[in-house]
Amino acid sequence: MRLAITAPTALTADVIPAVCLAAVSIAFAPILHAASPVLAIGVEALIGLAIVLAVPACAPSIAIFVLLFQNLFVSILSSYLTTPSELEFVKGYNFLLCVVMWLATLGLYLLRQRNHSAEINGIMWWSIAALAAVVLYFAIGFLQNPLAASIYLRNIVLPLLLFQLALLTTATFQVRVTPFLVAIGAGLLFCGYLELLFRDFWLEITNGYSFWHFDELKATHSGVWEAEMRATGNVPVELKDRFRFSFLNTPLLEDLGLSDILRIFGPNMSPISFGYCVGFFTLFLFSVGRPWLAVLALPLLVLCSVKGALIMTIFVGAGWVATRLIGPVMALLLGLLALVAYVIVAIRVGLQIGDYHVIGFMGGWNGFLQNPFGRGLGVGGNLSEGFFSIDWSAAQQAGTVDGAVESATGVLLYQMGIFALVPLGFYFWAAMKAWRLYASSGNLTQGLAGFGVIVVLFNGFFQEEALFAPPALGLLLCLTGLVIGNHIRAQTISA
Repeated sequence: MRLAITAPTALTADVIPAVCLAAVSIAFAPILHAASPVLAIGVEALIGLAIVLAVPACAPSIAIFVLLFQNLFVSILSSYLTTPSELEFVKGYNFLLCVVMWLATLGLYLLRQRNHSAEINGIMWWSIAALAAVVLYFAIGFLQNPLAASIYLRNIVLPLLLFQLALLTTATFQVRVTPFLVAIGAGLLFCGYLELLFRDFWLEITNGYSFWHFDELKATHSGVWEAEMRATGNVPVELKDRFRFSFLNTPLLEDLGLSDILRIFGPNMSPISFGYCVGFFTLFLFSVGRPWLAVLALPLLVLCSVKGALIMTIFVGAGWVATRLIGPVMALLLGLLALVAYVIVAIRVGLQIGDYHVIGFMGGWNGFLQNPFGRGLGVGGNLSEGFFSIDWSAAQQAGTVDGAVESATGVLLYQMGIFALVPLGFYFWAAMKAWRLYASSGNLTQGLAGFGVIVVLFNGFFQEEALFAPPALGLLLCLTGLVIGNHIRAQTISA
């Protein structure tokens, strides 16, 4: 049975209203916030509730849209904001909208739990257990650093919320998300090429100078700029100087003459988030029969210069090919062995060249050995109070750092100790469930969900964004919830 999620037919009449609804749900949040934060919070909460009650099948699509495109609207309307902290607050409205939709969906599920299959109930209770473990360590961390604990709570729980939202929605309603994702994928590529080819025009139409001015103020006040200039010797003269970057952020490729490229930030206003978006849509477009759009995405994927996104794309593509050539079980086993080897080699080489991500992971690992039960969310990580005062030269000499930074896995081990295995274990279990569907059906979208989550979990050893940025793990777990929920619904109907 061909899953509805990958059905190739699409009606423009179905896509345009969904995109408009998604855009309206978040586009005016900056203006509402400028008028009254209380008004903005109330309106966004009511919109999220109305979506679940009136058009519940659109909830996962809207969640994906607002996570990918909200910052574009924030940038365009950033002139209505006054301080960097206000800008950061406004960026959280997409999380608020997703949380309200999730809460409403979860509430309806709990009221009708007996109407759902035992399989759905089992998945939900395991995922709720993972949420409970994270919330427990949030409470511990909140007593020590409320702001950092709250930010890490948002980063860690969002993928779980997206998974549950997608799972429950597709298990209950017929959700044809492919046309919508193809449309917004094409929109992302258009934005990326527009920025790449007409950078000044892009900054003008997105009000980028105003948006990035707030980031400059934040970097100046926090000491980020001073630390970067002391470490690199580079002094930015204009805004675009801040976008210049060494290719893939590694000294191993400096001899290729690619040490000074302009990174693409996309509508996410973040190169790493945009890189994962492009990687995801490259694979998704190919899996649903849009190979030419997928090929068009490849140059952007390279120019985003995000190692994790490139590794994800290569490994998932290799997993698809290997499954066809040697069968699903051997492909999975060899893939896992290759990923383990990748982590071991990357740690070994990273320690030799003083890579910040590897040093950060070692700090988290050493912190875990010192306290296997963790310290609470927000204690350690890139948001810790001592992050900007780290002596990286001394850390490179020592091969570690005091605390966990630049590594999502290291941060989770440092903050949650052995209980970090609860959410990480659930992610892996969900990926394996999607992979089993792929092994029996050969559906590439299911393969993307299974292989993709596994690869991003391994990327988490060397990137905080791999597990904490919504377009990375969040987007893939949302897709995982979609394919699992859709499969369970199809089984129920056929039974």
